Amino acid sequence: MSTSPDADSVDALRSHIHSLRTTINELEKQNAELSSRLSGCCCRKMEDEIGCVVDGGGAVDGNGKSMKMDKKTRKKKDFKTGILEHHPRRYVALRLMYFGQRFYGFASEAQLDPTVESEIFKALEKTKLLVGDKKKSQYSRCGRTDKGVSSFGQVISLFLRSNLRPKNTDDANNWGLSIDRDVLNAEIDYVRVLNRVLPKDIRVTGWCPVPIDFSARFSCMSREYKYFFWRDNLDIRAMESAGQKFVGDHDFRNFCKMDAFNVHNYKRHITSFEVSSCDKRLESNELWYFKIKGSAFLWHQVRCMVAVMFMVGQGLESPDVMDALLDTDGTPRKPQYTMAPEMPLVLQSCEFEGVRFICSSDARQALHVHLEDGYRTYELEAAMAYEALLTCLPQEHGFSDQSLLSTKPKKKAASHISLMSRPTEPSYEERRAKLNPKPEVRELSDQST
Repeated sequence: MSTSPDADSVDALRSHIHSLRTTINELEKQNAELSSRLSGCCCRKMEDEIGCVVDGGGAVDGNGKSMKMDKKTRKKKDFKTGILEHHPRRYVALRLMYFGQRFYGFASEAQLDPTVESEIFKALEKTKLLVGDKKKSQYSRCGRTDKGVSSFGQVISLFLRSNLRPKNTDDANNWGLSIDRDVLNAEIDYVRVLNRVLPKDIRVTGWCPVPIDFSARFSCMSREYKYFFWRDNLDIRAMESAGQKFVGDHDFRNFCKMDAFNVHNYKRHITSFEVSSCDKRLESNELWYFKIKGSAFLWHQVRCMVAVMFMVGQGLESPDVMDALLDTDGTPRKPQYTMAPEMPLVLQSCEFEGVRFICSSDARQALHVHLEDGYRTYELEAAMAYEALLTCLPQEHGFSDQSLLSTKPKKKAASHISLMSRPTEPSYEERRAKLNPKPEVRELSDQST
């Protein structure tokens, strides 16, 4: 004999089923809302396009396995995820060090690659620190060094992604100014993060929060360059005398590559010009350097100044030739001469008021290890080159290695034509006269040297 279910049990079961259906409907609504929000995320768009999930270290497939992406896909990934405009941001100055031998200068406008600037922006995209393109990020650079020129104190400024969010719009306008230790400890370690992905010959050495009206170019108070050279038989005293003639305010149009279209004022202020010895020797020879400090420099100015200094040091020109070249009324046209090589030139430092660069202890230690390893490598290469030099020297007549090394073969001296007797380049006025009438362009005061 069958029994029918208890009426109360049936009602309870029906009520539970109704409750579950209600919960399912609510979850479906929440799922639809979250899916709609997720579809607008740039990372989700990227996943839809390449069929994988993008994370900080690369891409993974639906099973969580790492995926290799071809160059075309990787470029698409960098473009989509390298700039994150919806993140909190702060305006910062970055201090850079780079060895310029393999780069086509600092700036990337010339469409030659690699440049220091292009490598920096690749690193910023890879670390997802960018919050906009160059214009939106208010990017500026202190100087444009030439191909092959190095720097130990280049400075750039731009908005970067931040871990911290300003409380309101007013705070955001001066968000870069906070240097409270606790706040900075919670901030992104820009030095450490960037140095992990930059090439070995570029390093960030410090960062500093700055106000949004800061410009790495126009806020710079002074720039200091060093140019290294072997003393050989140069007359140091004559070069010191000639170098002092550069100090002060002068028109340097005869010591630069003239850009008559963009630059109309060739007067610059040189604060100091020094000739000093390094703590480096090769037998009887010594390594020296010029140290030139000024508010701003013209295109190729330092290399032109150094070229004439070498003529004075070799006794080919008198120190008084500087007076003649700085007198642009008496010498309106630059004599033709070859500027000094670019490799020994270094942008040593850039000075700003109130800017104190920060580097965490971990980042500083990693930077020290990196540079020490590089120094050891160069010393090994120098030792091998020195050994090769000894091997190639003749071992005759009982001469020692040391005596042979100290005897440098003399090159046949080329006939020197006095600077003031050489053919000249067109003057500024002559160059301007050849140009078609065009709107005036703001002066470029920090062109590469």
